[in-house]
Amino acid sequence: MNILLSNDDGYHAEGIQTLAVELRKLADVTIVAPDRNRSAASGSLTLVEPLRPRRLDDGNYCVNGTPADCVHLALNGFLSGRIDLVVSGINAGVNLGDDVLYSGTVAAALEGRHLGLPAIAVSLDGRQHYDTAARIVCDLIPKLHTQLLNPREIININVPDLPYEQIKGIKVCRLGYRESAAEVIKQQDPRGENIYWIGPAGLPKDACEGTDFDAVANGYVSITPIQVDMTSYPSMKALQDWLESE
Repeated sequence: MNILLSNDDGYHAEGIQTLAVELRKLADVTIVAPDRNRSAASGSLTLVEPLRPRRLDDGNYCVNGTPADCVHLALNGFLSGRIDLVVSGINAGVNLGDDVLYSGTVAAALEGRHLGLPAIAVSLDGRQHYDTAARIVCDLIPKLHTQLLNPREIININVPDLPYEQIKGIKVCRLGYRESAAEVIKQQDPRGENIYWIGPAGLPKDACEGTDFDAVANGYVSITPIQVDMTSYPSMKALQDWLESE
């Protein structure tokens, strides 16, 4: 198996390096990842300046672009040879519920699926037990097959920040959702100019049993199939009726 590995925390992040070590026990792995932290880049592509992949001493690549850039570049003519699977992560911090709308980790996996390959995004609820998340991924990959998901769907995995032996199991979950994000944080730079930081994500609002939030909070790995089609099908008839009534 040939795996393309990317992330949004950057090539040198502990998560991707830990995952690469474990994945290389069962596959050939090529890393193409951002040259710096590009968290919350979502699926953005760089269109107004060139991408400059840099080959590193270990034979892998870092790129002056977003996570989606890295996967798009790798699969669309930059890498030679066959790739069988795209893996994105391990992210430092969860991607639960509506986090997936912003997540560069999830976006990298979606870009792989968009280009015709099965793809996995994996995140850790913390910054300590990356080895646990890596082992979970390696447990699951041998069970994958091409018919497991519909086209343009990925698997989004979130892992509690616990030792492997303390993981209670794996649950297939739906996405929950969060409350609105906190207000922006206003500060001043040394010259007295106002600067702003994006505030923390909102607390979980829909975190009942069956959601990814609930699974991870209770010591389980959550697995959620994610699709590109965001159409709200139940609302289509209501909108059509509304138009026809005007």
